[in-house]
Amino acid sequence: MRILLVCVSICIISLLQSCNSSELIENWKNPDIDVFQAEKVLVLAMTSDVKNRKLFEKRLVDLLKDKGVNAVGSDAFFNPEFTSRPRTEEELGDLERAMLSEGFDAILVSKVLGAEDKVTLVQSYRNWDKSVNGFEDDYYAHQGIYVEDEEMQKYTVYHAESALYCICPTKEREIIWKGSIDVTEPDNDRKAIKDYISMLVWALEEQELLIIGPVDY
Repeated sequence: MRILLVCVSICIISLLQSCNSSELIENWKNPDIDVFQAEKVLVLAMTSDVKNRKLFEKRLVDLLKDKGVNAVGSDAFFNPEFTSRPRTEEELGDLERAMLSEGFDAILVSKVLGAEDKVTLVQSYRNWDKSVNGFEDDYYAHQGIYVEDEEMQKYTVYHAESALYCICPTKEREIIWKGSIDVTEPDNDRKAIKDYISMLVWALEEQELLIIGPVDY
């Protein structure tokens, strides 16, 4: 039976990857967490491309809401000037406390790192837990993405990462899940975003994170 389930899972993954341009390269889930369902999750995309950031967040928020998740895009919470300059760790601490007061208990962060050398990036991903311990660390380390130039448009493969963080007031704030996804059709922004989100939501649903219930693919 276990072998059959593994075979079915492999078939599902193969089918998903054959139908879109995104591939789940790395996948890590906190071993101390079995199921996680948020009361309210902030969806945050980190990129200097404002148009695609808004499109990504809206599409992901809409899809999560369709699956019963109380999701909110960053524009509904962040001050429009928040990403105009680098923020200090103290300011990010204030941000998390403000989120808690607004009822948020989770943050789903996605960012495009855009590079061609996937081997180097995969190794970098494997070392992530040595330096990133929570949302504040992640945002602080990568907020320069907001003001980068358009160099990433030249890449033939987008390398992107998503991470789910708990900011629960009753326990230590921690990383719940992190995934590394390659998008191999960067010339079509809308399709790349659609395929990335499909893979992201599938990964979360498969592991019962945010989306609790049977997989309906």
